[in-house]
Amino acid sequence: MEKIKAGIVGGTGFTAGELIRILLYHPNVEISFVTSQSLQGDFISDVHKDLFGETNLKFENLAQPADIIFLCLPHGESKNWLIENEKRIAPDTKIIDLGNDFRVDEEWNDKKFIYGLSEFNKEKIAKSSYIANPGCFATAIQLGILPILKQEKIEKIQCVGITGSTGAGKALHQTLNFNWRSDNISPYKTFIHQHIAEIEKSISLISDTKTEINFIPWRGDFTRGIFVSLMMENDFSQVEIEEIYKYAYKYSKFVFVSASPIDLKQVVNTNKAVVYIEKVGKNLAVHVAIDNLLKGASGQAIQNMNLMFGFNEKAGLNLKPSVF
Repeated sequence: MEKIKAGIVGGTGFTAGELIRILLYHPNVEISFVTSQSLQGDFISDVHKDLFGETNLKFENLAQPADIIFLCLPHGESKNWLIENEKRIAPDTKIIDLGNDFRVDEEWNDKKFIYGLSEFNKEKIAKSSYIANPGCFATAIQLGILPILKQEKIEKIQCVGITGSTGAGKALHQTLNFNWRSDNISPYKTFIHQHIAEIEKSISLISDTKTEINFIPWRGDFTRGIFVSLMMENDFSQVEIEEIYKYAYKYSKFVFVSASPIDLKQVVNTNKAVVYIEKVGKNLAVHVAIDNLLKGASGQAIQNMNLMFGFNEKAGLNLKPSVF
């Protein structure tokens, strides 16, 4: 099978680095270009040190012809890039935006971006040329609440979640310094996290009940991973809830419902999500763990690409977690 050509715009960040790492060994893909305005001509492995010895690709300034382009730009810049480069992009080029430009406001020009939550939007993703890749916390939270919200009206969900330092990107600030982050945790954006809007939009598509999401995110003292705990009141038994989730993910390639407590090391370095359910009286807790850079970003983007081109959904994503 002839390989498709993939390009990456904004190639210096963590999500771009993970895209490059996986696409280099994807059986159906050849990397056409990786852009960086400030590092044109430099070896990609000079920035992404884990790729030393894996590739001799260099950063380019402008996008080249490609079958698919991944936008790994800072939030708010993807729309501007598309406007500036519209005439240089072939009409049949597919786009996956890893930023937040199109997650809620999905219309641009005459193009409609489909929300790329792979497990719940698979058919639309497969038919689309434009995908808005979900946020990392949004992915974990939705995987934990959408199955039950399809079955029951729930007015309020309490959520706490902790994320690794890579979730904040590469920008230098105090909360990313090792001496601050090590042996330390702290809350941020309490009740106002930017991912709440896309979660509420997804809920509105499956339920006519207004569900309040009270979300407190935490900075963790580790580099990769997200662990969320979602709490709500519910009248189903634990067995009934487990069956709801097992049925929801019966055909999923990457989401697994665990019968025993879960932890981050089960998913780090993979595109997997693991789910664990606890029920005491009316109180229901759903725990979800993902890798924020893979299932929460680059891995899900590649999963979406596989769906868009009709590849094996797991192509390039058969990754084992590092548990020790």
